[in-house]
Amino acid sequence: MTTSERTARLQPSIEQSVLALGVLAGLPASILVLYGIWTEPYSFEVRWTVTAVIVFVWFGAAAAARQVVTRVLFVAANLLSALREGDYSIRGVSARPGSAADLVMTEINALGETLQRQRTEAVESTALLSSVMQAIDVAMFAFDTEERLVLVNPAAERLLGRTSPKLLGRRAPELRLDPYLSGPVPRLVDRGFPGKGSLEVRRSTFYREGKPHQLIAFSDVSRALREQEQLAWQRIVRVLSHEINNSLTPIKSIAHTLKRMVSRVPDLPRGAEVIEGLTLIETRSGSLGRFLRAYAQLAKLPKPQPKRMPVLPLARRVAELEDRLPVQIRGDEIDIEADPDQLEQLLINIVRNAVDAALETGGGVWIAWRNADEFEMTVEDEGPGLPDTANLFVPFFTTKPAGSGIGLVLCRQIAEAHGGTLTLESRRDGPGCRATLKLPA
Repeated sequence: MTTSERTARLQPSIEQSVLALGVLAGLPASILVLYGIWTEPYSFEVRWTVTAVIVFVWFGAAAAARQVVTRVLFVAANLLSALREGDYSIRGVSARPGSAADLVMTEINALGETLQRQRTEAVESTALLSSVMQAIDVAMFAFDTEERLVLVNPAAERLLGRTSPKLLGRRAPELRLDPYLSGPVPRLVDRGFPGKGSLEVRRSTFYREGKPHQLIAFSDVSRALREQEQLAWQRIVRVLSHEINNSLTPIKSIAHTLKRMVSRVPDLPRGAEVIEGLTLIETRSGSLGRFLRAYAQLAKLPKPQPKRMPVLPLARRVAELEDRLPVQIRGDEIDIEADPDQLEQLLINIVRNAVDAALETGGGVWIAWRNADEFEMTVEDEGPGLPDTANLFVPFFTTKPAGSGIGLVLCRQIAEAHGGTLTLESRRDGPGCRATLKLPA
């Protein structure tokens, strides 16, 4: 036993002190009264009766004082215990105004009200934080000191393609997230996750139950970068279209006129070569003009006008437009909110690309869709697949000899204007490519 423990045991309690002080307070008066009783010539019965009354009143008053103090302390202890257990609804009854007991009860009641208000604010703040984490499109991961995942939001579930029950409790190396627990932040990660573009990684530290935790946030900046890129391309297209068309139109007209003039002179030296050159100038001028008009669609794409539309008739219409290869349809009759004209243009371009690929290998093409948390439509082919998907959505990039590099860029712009995404990847369950369109449900 330590010195402090021995000292604490030797010190009397408040109840013992009150009882002792009550006894000591009545001791002088009781001795004087008893001395007078026992020195006077009273009978034996009177002396013992008076003595018994004095002693009973004396010790009874001291015990009563002890009981009052004990009751106040027990009430205060019960109130504090309720506060410790989180029950802030219990209040102490006020004692006599101005007394010490009244001051204690008033302070305990005020403490209970303060704690209740703070708990309400904490609950509301926690609910707000939970709502924000559920709503934001930023993937959030929280790891404890052992690098175990303790918190994940829906955006993080979508990023890893797994639900929270399959993620919580697993360590960072298992989830391949340990490289992001160290290193400089913020930083950009390119193609670190399947189907994702550029992600900005941020990391911070917070404390939970007194222990440090690390919070990692992944925000998709690829869409913002693409929007800025599209704006830049739109400005360039407007300028180029205006300037080049102003030059192409007279060039094509003059070339056509000169060709007609030369064709009227039968004996012109090297006339056939001149006509061939003028024809080439006229043809290339027309091709360049058509190319600019096609690319100008990106700059002039209007905002979508969504309305309720059935998916099955749309898929059938697009499949009937393609006469080079039968296109299979796999989907139920469901309705979605989208711009019918723009969605049809998107689907026509994707199906045309799929058929072009399937014709190289003699494979098939099919359209499928489903509607759960979001609408998802896939166009799959059994072509040669995609050797490289890094530049598929770069304007002017194409793998086709006669392609313009416009179709996929326009399709992705239509998808993102609807609040969705468009991705292309090689199929894992067989040869070919899969185009996936996702739209909000």
